[in-house]
Order: sequence, then C-alpha cells, then structure tokens
Amino acid sequence: MGKLPVRMKAVVYALSPFQQKVMPGLWKDLPGKIHHKVSENWISTTLLLGPLVGVYTAP
Repeated sequence: MGKLPVRMKAVVYALSPFQQKVMPGLWKDLPGKIHHKVSENWISTTLLLGPLVGVYTAP
C-alpha cells in the first residue's frame, strides 16, 4: 500500500479593510456593565477595594 498524495486547501481568515466597527459592543453601555458586575459581586469588590483604598489613604 503506497501513499497517495492528498490535495489540501489553505483557508485564510482576515478582517475586511472596509469593516470599521470591529468591536462596537465592547464599549457600549460600559457604566451599566460595570454597575452590574459590581452589584453582582459586591463582596469580592469590597475585599478588593477596601485594602487598596486603605493603603493609598494611609499617611
């Protein structure tokens, strides 16, 4: 049994140069997203920001 040559096609993915809005949803309603994340994880947010604020406000 010999080896048979197999033809393969190369697939190239690229963004169109005419596409101007690549990630519009990332910055859309950013304050609302931040508020949702903070209110959803308020314990973790407190444990992160508490010591951070304490270190920078200490004389």
